[in-house]
Amino acid sequence: MAYILAIESSCDDTSAAVINENRVLSNIIASQKVHEKYGGVVPELASRAHQQNIIPVVDTAIKEAGITKKDLSAIVFTRGPGLLGSLLVGVSFAKSLAMSLNIPLIDVNHLEAHVLAHFIKDSEDKKFPEFPFLCLLVSGGNTQIILVRSPYDMEIIGKTIDDAAGETFDKVAKILSLPYPGGPHIDRLAKEGNINALKIAESHIPAYDYSFSGVKTSILYTLRDKLKENPDFLEENLNDICASVQHRVVSMLLKKMEKAAKDLKVKDIAIAGGVSANSYLREKLIELGNKNHWGVFIPPFQYTTDNAAMVAIAGYYKFSKNDFASLDKTAYTR
Repeated sequence: MAYILAIESSCDDTSAAVINENRVLSNIIASQKVHEKYGGVVPELASRAHQQNIIPVVDTAIKEAGITKKDLSAIVFTRGPGLLGSLLVGVSFAKSLAMSLNIPLIDVNHLEAHVLAHFIKDSEDKKFPEFPFLCLLVSGGNTQIILVRSPYDMEIIGKTIDDAAGETFDKVAKILSLPYPGGPHIDRLAKEGNINALKIAESHIPAYDYSFSGVKTSILYTLRDKLKENPDFLEENLNDICASVQHRVVSMLLKKMEKAAKDLKVKDIAIAGGVSANSYLREKLIELGNKNHWGVFIPPFQYTTDNAAMVAIAGYYKFSKNDFASLDKTAYTR
């Protein structure tokens, strides 16, 4: 029986989890509220908060799993991509703990971990995607279509050439004076809005790549023109604005996803990352799967944001192949 401790510190959430094979025994997350008043993550403040949180978070994860640190078989850590200062806290702590316990160290790619969250067994009847499958990874910093051939073989076949989908939501939310992070607020308000209220331009990029910079520009100019006609336009049409923006972004995401799935003849499609918590994206992905008779896989909400459970399952697959990291492994931002 192998107990693996995982540590995630790539951005502004300090998280630790304990896994036994593909079953999560604990998954503790300490979020940082300090960034809300700045409208985005402040790297220096994030790394300081990680230093304060890392020990109590790890200690709680081990205790909640019902084990002691001497029961651990390996330590997994997020090596990148992410904020360098934040990553260094997790990397340094993982190395020190692994050395003190004389157990192996395993490094994990943060984005691959998001994808492999689909293989956490949290119920007896849990179904997993069949290889190969496509995963749409959408977050504040990344938008990618990934062909997943196995836990050890993933290929990015499409990506944004500029802004990420989540970044688009956050910047629109800032224009609308909504709190950070903006995605959940746009999702909530859009439920009461008309998706066809505003005409927002769609970017047309070859193959499976995305571009959202033009979408943001179209939104900005559209709102500017509306405000000239009516200074109270934002306040009076908040729900419709959110619904229109959300519809445009989601429709662009899934149009490329559908094209890729048909071209590659896959049977299963999935989403991952922070934006995969968006209710409209989930609804439209299910519709897309039903229309094409594809299996659809949507992660539980607790595995959409940055968390150590997804790092743990990625580490478990590496552990099963004795794919260990040396102590000279350093964090990487990209």
